[in-house]
Amino acid sequence: MALALEALGLGRRYGRKWALRDCSLSLPTERVIGLVGPNGAGKTTLLSLAVGLLRPSAGEVRVLGRSPRAALADVGFVAQDKPLYRGLTVAETLRMGGWLNPSWDPVLARQRMDRAGIPLQQKVGSLSGGQRSQLALAMALGKRPKLLLLDEPVADLDPLARREFLKVLMEEVADSGVSVVLSSHLLADVERTCEYLVLMSASQVQVADDTEALLGHHRMITGPRAKAGDLLADHQVINAEYTERQASLLVRTNGPITDPVWTVRPATLEELALAYMSAPMTGANTVAAPSQEIPA
Repeated sequence: MALALEALGLGRRYGRKWALRDCSLSLPTERVIGLVGPNGAGKTTLLSLAVGLLRPSAGEVRVLGRSPRAALADVGFVAQDKPLYRGLTVAETLRMGGWLNPSWDPVLARQRMDRAGIPLQQKVGSLSGGQRSQLALAMALGKRPKLLLLDEPVADLDPLARREFLKVLMEEVADSGVSVVLSSHLLADVERTCEYLVLMSASQVQVADDTEALLGHHRMITGPRAKAGDLLADHQVINAEYTERQASLLVRTNGPITDPVWTVRPATLEELALAYMSAPMTGANTVAAPSQEIPA
């Protein structure tokens, strides 16, 4: 089965600055995948490369086993700014979707508008932010894609509109089995909807895996600072905070931690994401050793 998205050494550079670099990913189909990272992490660049809006400066990307251009008919995309023609009515916008997409499903698109309570004769420019998001989603789903790429689709919505957007999205996933890559920095939304997680920061992918597997392999650990060196030797410490006598560590474990001096609990998704985003890894255990002087 073809992967939803595959990147091999993918990079995009603007002058001397890399917006995305050394990106290698293999994202599965038939999953809802969260693409998480702070602003400037490279999320938008990755999605723009996947739909052919940008060309790579290094490496390559394949979508559903094909080049972005060859796969375009099977990919739905909702950009962060939701570029819709404000002077058109909703009905005219949906008709335009039919002109541009051979597999367009007008019934599905109109049903989405009906369920959202959006009048077909209303001008796009007079729609609320939540209504424009629902229209953009209907346009993406109307082409009956096999893969749906969403770039921060709910970042500018209020909580109620955000919940409604995600509800419609998950209904479509259940009905059609479409694969989804959802870029977001709203961790609560990702936790509710995504089965697979890609964490990005500093223009690089830090970690990618099933959400449950990632949570299962990480632990929050607290205990005496003097003993932290033992953990540094046996486990990958992703993030560490020290007081004069105590260490608080997020650890990717290589096995059980049985020493009774440590208090061990599961990590939350928020703790996991923030640790990887604030302390980019290069595959080595780069957290400062506890013997170093405590920063002022």
